[in-house]
Amino acid sequence: MSQLIEHRSRKAARVLESTRELVLDHGIRKLTVSEIAKTAGIGKGTVYLYWPSKEDLVVGLFAREALALLEAVVERLTADPESVLPSRLAPLLVSTGRRITLANRLTAADFELLRHLVQQSGARELFADVMPSALCEAVMPVLHRHGLLRDDQPLADQSYTMHAMLTGFGTALLEPDTAPRPEGEPEAILAHAVGRLLEPAAAPDGKALTAAAAEVAAAMVRTRDAVLDLIGRTQVTGA
Repeated sequence: MSQLIEHRSRKAARVLESTRELVLDHGIRKLTVSEIAKTAGIGKGTVYLYWPSKEDLVVGLFAREALALLEAVVERLTADPESVLPSRLAPLLVSTGRRITLANRLTAADFELLRHLVQQSGARELFADVMPSALCEAVMPVLHRHGLLRDDQPLADQSYTMHAMLTGFGTALLEPDTAPRPEGEPEAILAHAVGRLLEPAAAPDGKALTAAAAEVAAAMVRTRDAVLDLIGRTQVTGA
């Protein structure tokens, strides 16, 4: 049976979709259960059949976005092991991260509120681990171990470089008016830059790519399972 309550209840699915719409419209702080219920076309008490509180619902909603990111990356790595190359992994993480529309649309005040809610849920480190830059930083030792990174730079410096590039490109994509207009596609520019800075001159063999992709995917599956556990904890038991 699916751990996602919306797969078992159309009403729960409507609650999640309504909450998503309202958060995108005016953020978390002004959100109320009454408003969610009205938008979903159900009674206020019905919301509490699935989530104990508004805070649990909000954390569960954002956890689902993190889950979607992880599953998309794992699916790509499994289908195409070459996606683990730094020049392909970086654009994959950035493009996938752009789909996390809720987190990307939050105001500074709402983001601080979300951080507080996540901390209360005991999942602060888990949420940090699923951000694109943190995900990539976590896999850099794997890439190094399998020979997918240059050997003339310290791993710590390479991780810093990747983090900075992901953060910079992510910001430029989310706020295009703050960056110069490029001639090429941003993902292609990022791939070229990462390849030149971090990848060795000699292409790695297929076995190294397959092994690295499997190890990175396995690490992300473990994080995905932890996110699923969090989602389960935010829902009403037995709902």
